[in-house]
Amino acid sequence: MTITQLSTFLKISEMKSFSAAASSLGYAQSTVTTQIKQLEDELGCVLFERLGKTISITSSGDRLIAYAEKMLQLEREIRLDVTDENNPAGVLKLGVSESLCVSRFPRILMEYTKNNPRTEIRIQFVTHDDIPELLQKGELDMVYTLNPLIEDERVKILHKKRESLGFYASPTNPVADKTIREKDLKNVPLLLTGHNCNFRHMLISDLDRHEISPNIVLETSSKEILKQFAINGLGVAFIPDITSENEMKIGKLKRLTWKGADFPVYSQVLIHKDKKQNKAIKALAEIIMSDTENYGE
Repeated sequence: MTITQLSTFLKISEMKSFSAAASSLGYAQSTVTTQIKQLEDELGCVLFERLGKTISITSSGDRLIAYAEKMLQLEREIRLDVTDENNPAGVLKLGVSESLCVSRFPRILMEYTKNNPRTEIRIQFVTHDDIPELLQKGELDMVYTLNPLIEDERVKILHKKRESLGFYASPTNPVADKTIREKDLKNVPLLLTGHNCNFRHMLISDLDRHEISPNIVLETSSKEILKQFAINGLGVAFIPDITSENEMKIGKLKRLTWKGADFPVYSQVLIHKDKKQNKAIKALAEIIMSDTENYGE
């Protein structure tokens, strides 16, 4: 069997279609069909049931998925580690929190690609709950996230830094100069991140404990949209401080003085506990840690 065959097998498993997989991979459908037939002949089993125009994976195919994922992960690690000591080559699959891409991560990525031109970074946005499984399955090699501390036996933390969340409003907003607590948010229009975001969950849980019903006027995963609504006086945004640095400097947003509950979040660099720290991972982790120190965050 070959890496190409296993890669094709996984793509078909994901897309549930030979033709869609062929289109995604840039192959003719006959090429994809041949690759799977060769793999089935070598393994002595059927991997997909062809039922008219639809396919379903067999129990043998289902068992093969985990092995194929590991094989492709090992292939990436070989390319990244068994290479020029100072110039790793290959693909590094990186999960990143959207919040870090607003300000911090672009400069980190620019420095990394300048120093490691032969390494291709493929970026995927991640949410807190998905991270351990994505690392365990090998779908991601490394994660750079801003979230509550991830404590999972499957995950190893290479770096963590305490960060902060804040309430932001236009300087002309009536609450801009006030010191606020939970009770003061009772009738304030709130601009919050989406339902799957831990920032939102932390605030809503805190307000529930104080029996405060939040007045949520906007929910979106986009921190840029939340900031723009706040800048235009349409509410108070609850977002990470690092996403609002530029707007604070030019006076478009003001951070409210908060005397309520603490909301502990951390920027974290994570890998699977059993994953080897190859040269590409070490280089990126070092740049992240250096960036954190240099910018005093």
